[in-house]
Amino acid sequence: MNLFNYRIIPGGASKILRYLVILLMVVSTLQGFGQSSQTQKNRVKTRILFLLDASQSMYGVWHGERKYQVARQILDDVLDSLSQKEDVEVAMRVYGHLKPFPPQDCNDTRLEVPFGEGSIAKIKETLRNIKPKGTSPIAMALERTENDFPPCPHCRNIVILITDGLEECGGDICEVSARLQQKNIFLKPYIIGMGEDMERNYDCAGTYLNASDKQEFARAMNVVISKALNKTSLQVNLLDLANRPTETNVNLTFINTNTGKVAENYIHTLNTKGVPDTLIIDAEITYQIIVNTLPPVTINSVKLTKGQHNITSVSCPRGDLIISLKNNTQANVNPATMIYQSGSCELINHQYANQQTRYLQGNYDLEILTLPVTKLKDVTIEAGKTTQITLENPGILSIQKNIKGYGSIYRLDEKGNQEWVIDVNPESGYGESFYLQPGSYRLVFRSRFSSQSLQSKTVNFDIISLKTTRINL
Repeated sequence: MNLFNYRIIPGGASKILRYLVILLMVVSTLQGFGQSSQTQKNRVKTRILFLLDASQSMYGVWHGERKYQVARQILDDVLDSLSQKEDVEVAMRVYGHLKPFPPQDCNDTRLEVPFGEGSIAKIKETLRNIKPKGTSPIAMALERTENDFPPCPHCRNIVILITDGLEECGGDICEVSARLQQKNIFLKPYIIGMGEDMERNYDCAGTYLNASDKQEFARAMNVVISKALNKTSLQVNLLDLANRPTETNVNLTFINTNTGKVAENYIHTLNTKGVPDTLIIDAEITYQIIVNTLPPVTINSVKLTKGQHNITSVSCPRGDLIISLKNNTQANVNPATMIYQSGSCELINHQYANQQTRYLQGNYDLEILTLPVTKLKDVTIEAGKTTQITLENPGILSIQKNIKGYGSIYRLDEKGNQEWVIDVNPESGYGESFYLQPGSYRLVFRSRFSSQSLQSKTVNFDIISLKTTRINL
């Protein structure tokens, strides 16, 4: 008997009107308000923490001016420009300014101005009162920044270190930076060196820019601020069989490769022009993108060019699978199907009868949880087409009994060999019903109160689609 079919299908009227208009306007306004509130809630804020070197060496003369005065002037200008930006907050931590050297105090750092209202004016005032005089506990100062960023689910945290020298307290700035990045405290720091090129010392800790004079310092600061604030866009092309970016409506999971944690989730969308939608995401992170098709596809090491529109593509041609029952499906019969890639034991998905689901083009093994289980090997799903599998509707086995007992139902093949299907409920002393696929079966049963195996009862029976077979015990 053919139990399933498997095929691939090619791809006052005016008053009422006024009231309706008013109602639509009200609904539209409320929706707009809700969307605006949601947008406001989810807007990303950029928080910049300036980590300023005020150690003794910053009092030295550099091209006719003291280094600290140059740093202060450039910071003043930067703060003025940042005051005009929306969704930007600033704070400042300083090291080397509390205790004179000698003696050396390797705890010489303090958060002078925290994030909050009026912080720009407070930083400017603080800069006027600082006198460089101490040592350089750079790694320790960077480590303390962990507590400088209050919790914020929609914030980008950036550290800008301004220094003219190297670590003087034995700390490892590279280790501290890597650890705090992994904890998602801040993105990869920016480091501006004043004077001698120190890239080989700082490159492992962040993005290093060297300033040989005041003009280079100002240019470096502008580059850093621009990179921190400029929006970078990404377009993810999900390619069909003809390498066109038409696949869509799939969740894209962005993993921060540095921390291993999920950075973003987006449902891929085609815009009104049929082009993949543009994502505005953080350019400071290298991503692994998981395209959550069935099965998923991964794009590794996506590094964005800052301030530009980036495009990345991946091939994921998909086709559809529908599993249905012939004729009228009974309301309480809806078998799930377990989907595996051919030859693999790893479960990809489960879907129910009459549910249309998309899978990557390829071959799949199916286990349809009928009674008994219907197993199909190497079912082909072709891109742009629908694979349809049609099963025979089950019949019903109704067992009438008024005594508890032990028993099993077996399916019989053409040679009379039996395969176990299911056990009857030993705690039930009443009737039981089972939905079984059409075919030949055997029931073996013994009363719980019988003391002899010979008193077991065997009944052979047939199940016909949409019919009820009754057995009296």
